[in-house]
Amino acid sequence: MRSILLGVFAAFFFSFTFVLNRSMELSGGNWIWSASLRYIFMIPLLLIIVMSKNKLIPLLKVMREAPGTWLLWSFVGFGLFYAPLCFASAYSPGWLIAGTWQITIISGSLLAPFFSEIVQTKNGPIKSRGKIPFKGLLMSLIILLGIILMQIEQSKSISITDLLFGVTPIIIASFAYPLGNRKMMEVCAGRLDAYQRVLGMTLASLPLWLLLSFYGFCTTGMPSKEQTIQSVLVAIFSGVIATVLFFKATDMVRGNMQKLATIEATQSMEVFFSLLGELVFLSIQLPSLISWSGMFIVILGMILHSYVTHSPSLNNGKRVQ
Repeated sequence: MRSILLGVFAAFFFSFTFVLNRSMELSGGNWIWSASLRYIFMIPLLLIIVMSKNKLIPLLKVMREAPGTWLLWSFVGFGLFYAPLCFASAYSPGWLIAGTWQITIISGSLLAPFFSEIVQTKNGPIKSRGKIPFKGLLMSLIILLGIILMQIEQSKSISITDLLFGVTPIIIASFAYPLGNRKMMEVCAGRLDAYQRVLGMTLASLPLWLLLSFYGFCTTGMPSKEQTIQSVLVAIFSGVIATVLFFKATDMVRGNMQKLATIEATQSMEVFFSLLGELVFLSIQLPSLISWSGMFIVILGMILHSYVTHSPSLNNGKRVQ
């Protein structure tokens, strides 16, 4: 239960990403700066936290063991996750991006066979290849229905090209984030806490953000003061607080792919938090009845998904954390 609550709080702070990215886009900011500045500003914040706990040296030792692995999966988990989300903000409102982002629940479930989980047998715990939780995945399809309803309403006011530019990057991000996160959990093997892991992945993804910044400087110039301030807020609320909360939640259920999928399902709450934020701070129009229906279906799917994946018939008391 505690891991689920941490997931919900993470969803609240993650919603600042969608609201502030949309705000920056509407004020003329470029998505390249929105993406790169978040992670650049995260580094000093995380360094202070990790160094205050005297955990920087242990982190660097673990990173030196497999620098190429850190670079690869940090690029996937942070780079291919956040840059596409920022790109999509140019084509869709924040609440709609947050709603479509919930497809990561399905993406996360489909990734299960690529990882191992610990199974308790008569001969003791052994590692077993993860299996797709089909009952939970069936409930996830309800979430997909809600996303489709929201996108149908959006498609009435934009071109097919813009719709694809708003949806395709989110689908890419929905696979990249859980893939990179889970791969780094395997690499860390419980040796690093959430703050260390986030800092390590941020440092390893820094080459990408520096390249993007250079490209942004050459094409659009320096970011505005307003975009810089909002990027700092995204770094604090979403990059540090939300990411650490989410990583803590996933660490608590590490080794159980079904429970891990449930934690990822809590991120469905981002859509309501994002909508509330845009209503308050951006004064957007209320979504239509169809969009509201889609949002409620997304939340219903999240509840059913959580119920099914926690049922005794799925767990059998055999899987251990």
